[in-house]
This record gives sequence, C-alpha cells and structure tokens, in this order.
Amino acid sequence: MINRFLLAGPAALAPLLILSAPAAAQQGAEIKPIIDARLRYEAVDQKAVDADAVTFRLRAGAEAKIGKLSILAEGEGTWAPVNDYNAFAFPILDEQRRPQYAVVADPENIELNRLQLQYRDGDNALTVGRQRINLDDQRWVGSVGWRQNEQTFGAVRGEAKLGPVSADVTYAINQRTIFGTDAGPRTAFDGDFVFAGLGSKLGPVHAKLFAYLLDYEEDFFLANSSKTFGGFLTGALPIGGKNKLNLRLSYARQSDYKNNPFNYAADYWALEAGTALAGVNLAAGWEKLGSDNGRAVQTPMATLHKFNGWADVFLTTPAAGLEDAYLTVSRKFDGVKALPGLHANLTFHRFDSDVGDIRYGNEWDASAGFNLGKTGLLLKYARYNAKNFAVDTNKLWLQAEWAF
Repeated sequence: MINRFLLAGPAALAPLLILSAPAAAQQGAEIKPIIDARLRYEAVDQKAVDADAVTFRLRAGAEAKIGKLSILAEGEGTWAPVNDYNAFAFPILDEQRRPQYAVVADPENIELNRLQLQYRDGDNALTVGRQRINLDDQRWVGSVGWRQNEQTFGAVRGEAKLGPVSADVTYAINQRTIFGTDAGPRTAFDGDFVFAGLGSKLGPVHAKLFAYLLDYEEDFFLANSSKTFGGFLTGALPIGGKNKLNLRLSYARQSDYKNNPFNYAADYWALEAGTALAGVNLAAGWEKLGSDNGRAVQTPMATLHKFNGWADVFLTTPAAGLEDAYLTVSRKFDGVKALPGLHANLTFHRFDSDVGDIRYGNEWDASAGFNLGKTGLLLKYARYNAKNFAVDTNKLWLQAEWAF
C-alpha cells in the first residue's frame, strides 16, 4: 500500500500544484519560483581517450506554501552543444554512448526532477514524493549535486527534534540516478531502502548514529545490497586564542544484505582534523573503505565526487578496498572587492589498498572561484597519477552557475 502511494504520489501532485496555484495566491499563499542554471566546460585527458564537453543545465519549477504545507514541482534539462564525450560508462544502445571518448557523466536529458508534498512545523517535517535527500556529509546518501543531472529519491521522509535529540528516518522505493531518461535500466533503481539517523548536539560536540539498509531489485545491481551501521562524532577543541582544532571521527560496519551474492563484512573509518592559521584553513584526513572476502565497502547512493579525489577514479571501491590519506589547504579572500567571494583550494591525496599492499597512486586537486553578482564562477583541476590502478587522468572544469 505504501509502495503504491509513493509511486502514484508524484503523478497526483502535478495537477494539484497547477490547479491550486491561483487559489493559493488568493488565499495568501507564498509561491516561490525555482530557477537554477549552470554552464560548464569539462575536459578529460587519459592515455587512450580524451573528451571535451560543453553542457548547459536548467532546473525550473515552483514551490507553493500555505501555512505549514508546501507543494514543490521542478523539471530538469541538460543540453550539450559540444558532445565529444561518452555520457555512459556502461554498455547501452544509445547515441550518447560514445566509447571513442572519455566519460563525462552528463547525458542530455529532460525529466521531472522533484515533485513533493511536505508538512513542516519548525524542526519537524514529513516529506512525500520524489525529493532531494542529502544526509550529513553525503558520504552514504546524497543528491550528487556536482553532476548536471541530479540524483533524487521516491520516498517518505520524517524529521523530528525533541530537545537536543534529532531523528531522521526515510523509506525509499526508488533511486533516480544521474544518468537520465535514456540510461535504460540504470535510469532508476527500485528496491526497499531505509535511511535512519539519531543524533544529538551538546555544546561543540555533535554525535550521530546511523543505519542504511539497501535492498535492490535489479539483478545486475544486487551486489550493492548492503546493511551499514555506524556513527560519527564531531567537535572543536580550543588550541590557544581564538583558534580551534576541528575534529571528526566516523566508523561504520557494512555487510551483505538480502539477495547480495557476496558474503562479506568490512569496516569503514574516517578521521579528519582541521584548523585555521593566519587566515589559511588546513585539514588532514584519512579514510578507509575496508575489504573482506573479496568485497569492499560500497556507497552507491553517495555524492561520490566529494570523496577520494575529483578525478572520480574511485567511484566504485576496488575489491581490495581503499585507503585515502589527504591534506587540504584553502583560503577565502574576503578583502578582494573586485572579486567578491574569492576562494581557493588545494588538496593532495595518496591512495592505497586496504588489503594486499597495493599502491594505487596519488592525486592533486585545485580550485578557485568568485562571484559576479548572482553568478558563481569556478575553475577546477584534477590530476591523478596512476601507480597500480587505472590510468593517468587529467580533468579541467570551467563553470558558471546562477540561481534565483
């Protein structure tokens, strides 16, 4: 019964939003337009193939609020005036599958992105329909916002807060991927997915326990069915004057679930420490996606571009697992009036296996950006130097983004 309601919900909400808009306006409802545009050039240089992509993505829609109730509808379209790239990294009979080029996972696409009904009362909320879900740092569940086509979920999500304790529970039946409407069976994955979190903040300390139960229906994707239980702890320690040492520790245990053909139980660890010195932000960290019995920790719903290097070499964790030791230096230049919002970032990664003592390689990532009015401009570069995994990969991005 819940499954049928979730599937029918988006279709039912569309005419409701359209028909109710004039009446809502008369009743004093707030109607907010949604416009989000992004123009990007992406270049990829690998040993055997390269790619050049110019893509333009537009999201447009509206959200109508009447008291504590809101209805949101949003469409998404991506156009590629320069399409010398392979939009699909997997075999599929489609004109956007161009294996003579390197992969840029931004296929041309027009689709419904979000269509949801929400009731919110302060920190308590219930959201039903196709929705964006970004949990914590998006290591386990996220919208993959870096790619042009967003990942969304057909789900029921409940959020509640009682004193210092907050709860966030989602039941989803559909993961709509970044590959768009022409990706065949990879357009969306069906299943039974539960995301649950219970957290509390006490002063500068934030602690949270989480559980992710992923039960996929597609036969070719069953290896990603897993159960993950863990938590994280963040806090800040004074180290003299106004300086603080920001700390984050996360641990999880992942194992096979339901019809996963693998039998494994592997650990996930993440440690990070950061501080600011003379206006420069410094951070050092180590992340391990462990391996057991030939299967490593996988995060198929994560915003993967945020982790393990911008070259996206490790979107799927190697069977021997992955250890990522990294150092980041960043700064915001608030005093540059001609370039408001100017910021720069430089990160170095060293990649190794969890088992087998395999040196995967290292990577340099750099970015700089600033604002021109409501338009954000960004330059990014990634250079992965391969050792015993994948191939040398260079990527360059030039981007302009505007949101209303």
